[in-house]
Amino acid sequence: MRVLGINAIFHDPAAALVCDGAVVAAAEEERLSRRKHGKRPVPFSAWELPEKAARWCLDEAGLEPGALDAVAYSYDPSLVEPGLDGHDRDWERLRTLYARRAPNFLATALPGLDPGIVRFVPHHVAHAASAALAAPGPGEGDVLVLDGRGESHSHLAGTYERGELMPLHAQRLPHSLGLMYEDLTEHLGFLRSSDEYKVMALASYGEPRFLDELREHVRATGDGGFAVAPIDWGSLAKARGPDGEWTRDHADLAASVQTRLEEVLLDLATWLHAQTGGRRLALAGGVALNCVANSRLAADGPYEEVWVQPAAGDAGTALGAALHVARSGGDAPAAMPGADLGRRWDDRDIAARLDTAKIPYERPDDLAATVADALARNEVVAWFQGRSEFGPRALGHRSLLAHPGHAENVERLNDVKGREQFRPIAPMVALDHAAGIFDGPLPSPYMLFVHDVRPEWRARIPAVVHVDGTARVQTVDAADEPLVARLLEEFRRRTGLPVLVNTSLNTAGRPMVDDPRDALECFGSAPVDLLAIGPYVVRSREVHAR
Repeated sequence: MRVLGINAIFHDPAAALVCDGAVVAAAEEERLSRRKHGKRPVPFSAWELPEKAARWCLDEAGLEPGALDAVAYSYDPSLVEPGLDGHDRDWERLRTLYARRAPNFLATALPGLDPGIVRFVPHHVAHAASAALAAPGPGEGDVLVLDGRGESHSHLAGTYERGELMPLHAQRLPHSLGLMYEDLTEHLGFLRSSDEYKVMALASYGEPRFLDELREHVRATGDGGFAVAPIDWGSLAKARGPDGEWTRDHADLAASVQTRLEEVLLDLATWLHAQTGGRRLALAGGVALNCVANSRLAADGPYEEVWVQPAAGDAGTALGAALHVARSGGDAPAAMPGADLGRRWDDRDIAARLDTAKIPYERPDDLAATVADALARNEVVAWFQGRSEFGPRALGHRSLLAHPGHAENVERLNDVKGREQFRPIAPMVALDHAAGIFDGPLPSPYMLFVHDVRPEWRARIPAVVHVDGTARVQTVDAADEPLVARLLEEFRRRTGLPVLVNTSLNTAGRPMVDDPRDALECFGSAPVDLLAIGPYVVRSREVHAR
């Protein structure tokens, strides 16, 4: 089957194409529209579709809309319970109306598409499929989904056998761990449904001194679900404005909620494991992007292996919905080949863009060695290679790279990106060297776990060590990423460090760079020393010397 998956209902609209059970392409609309998160997560935006991403997915496979066997939409309006607490009281009917009309909206956006082939997939089923049907050894093992909300639930626990999902529990609204974390995000002055990762970073600066109060409000119920009572955030810490200074109270509140989230997740995973005796747990939903909680599950939970979908947020439901419908149609799902599922350009196209920009560039004999030289000199490098990543993490395709041995590079990179100084920057490390430097789940190719940095390495790579002695690690296997692996080896030869700083190639408030024009705009507007784009390099000093 040829199945196009669509996520559009809440936030991070995206499209994915699955052909004969294999993932062919996937992209978030923000990367093409250049609008952060694609749209705001409000009911009256539910009609907005990932039109650019959907058209690109079809173009990538050389398909016309009429050639599709199905379109999988990751929300089922028939499952919405009107008036349910946890819905938007004023606008929920509008969201549901737009979802019901999605087949006609899609047919308008993609001329030639038969609206009759659109299939509604329950939101959390799509999340579950994005993890369990895309993981290595697809279609087997337990799955746990946690996010803000779906149609009428905020959680799903189940197990897969031979590609079939057997749900074991689903938590009805208004109880939601994801919405609780979103509420905290807003209380701390950040943008909800967007900046939750900032709260996770802030938590490392605090102590969980409000934990007893949180335990009274947030608890597992012993039957696979949980309860979240209303929380008076202001009684714990004063609300912070978007431009306000954060205080110890704010950090302690973030630490308390983070700790309680981890405790409840452990309870939920322990319950699920008791039902199935499974070996592997697959995670999806926005809560699964909390890499600190993921590491706690891996370290203290009952499972031998924890696998997290790299596009665990709502964007990933486009992929999951497509995989679910393909499996329902008889196709055997294949594990996703990696997170690099987006757009790519050949060398000739990149050179044409550089020529149009009228900037000097060169094609070195050895790109990895040339870039390693620059990094060893403590230059900041914009790295644009291969297909763009699907999901929120830069994984060596659209990255900003720097030397990890200089502590001041934390402030330097945060200044380059225009973001808060309490935010950590992450390391990429050669897989063969990872265990000697970092203690935690390995391999970690998708940067979805945190690791303790071994004490003897903390002074050697201070730029990637967070305030609590941890790092959010990406391991690089030469079999999967030969160019990045060569770069790491060339850098190690020059510095003795098999680690590089790796953060996303973008500036604050902007989506991650996707095409060559985006890369040139970012390079030209930020204090970056070198752009490595395809086989070419552009040096800032040569551009500014003209």
